[in-house]
Amino acid sequence: MKRVILSRLTGITGAGLFLTALVGLIRGLEPFATWFYTFAWWSYIMMADALIFQYQGSSLLMNRFRELPRLAVSSITCWLIFEAANLILGNWHYRGLPEPAPLRWLGYLLGFATVFPGLFQTKELLGLTGLLGQDRTTGKQTGTSWLAPCAILGVILLMLPLQWPRYGFPFIWLAFIFLLEPFCFIGGGRSLWDDWAKGQRRDIYLWMSAGMLCGFFWECWNYWAKAKWIYTLPFFNRGRIFEMPILGYLGFAPFALECVVMYNFIRMLEEQYLSTAAAGRRWLFGQMIFWLLMFLAIDHWTVLAGVAG
Repeated sequence: MKRVILSRLTGITGAGLFLTALVGLIRGLEPFATWFYTFAWWSYIMMADALIFQYQGSSLLMNRFRELPRLAVSSITCWLIFEAANLILGNWHYRGLPEPAPLRWLGYLLGFATVFPGLFQTKELLGLTGLLGQDRTTGKQTGTSWLAPCAILGVILLMLPLQWPRYGFPFIWLAFIFLLEPFCFIGGGRSLWDDWAKGQRRDIYLWMSAGMLCGFFWECWNYWAKAKWIYTLPFFNRGRIFEMPILGYLGFAPFALECVVMYNFIRMLEEQYLSTAAAGRRWLFGQMIFWLLMFLAIDHWTVLAGVAG
């Protein structure tokens, strides 16, 4: 009963936060006008969780709350890998960010931390609708002949955008699926390839659908915020919806799968090789050093001159 009440309060709080941020955006009130994207996402995560709990009696925030910090930390780390690639690709830049570095970096943390929780909540919410039917499990055993070709393809897809950014940039949204999936399988983690081979394909379709829906939200909420990203692709720049060229929306489905594979890989590492408290602390410390270096790099190369005062 306590969780039912708490879930309802979470949903109401999320709705209230979203409406407050929206009014603040319309009236130009801070911090809502600058950070509308971040306010919108965290309020959405809360509202989605309330709906999920209402329909299935369990949810991320009510029953698996300890998973939220892990999702958020992994979300920051994995998104910053794409930010690192963007230092070479130059596909997006940030503008309208506040001048004080501590405030700007807090914005990075809170914004980047929403990617995985928002995606995972959306997928779980879509799953409750009965969308895409049911799995037809075959029970087929997954072989190992695919492992080496898959990893090699992942390396190629990762190198193409880094070596030839003008023409290879779209492959960054596919590379980690193929690069990390074999390691997830070998390490005993969750494997999308294994699920597919066994006929358990509904989740994969749901992830892709969640990616498309989140892609719309990512671009919509970014468009209206003062602190935002803008795209400067080598081509495909015409016919934009919000800040994203129309063809760019095709990348959100594979990006969702990338997020899942990257998270599965991190979970496998943590459970198989970083399970001790000391190893966990070192792993978190290493990630935080990576965050610091990437925040400095983003400030120097990705943030457009003339940040907000």
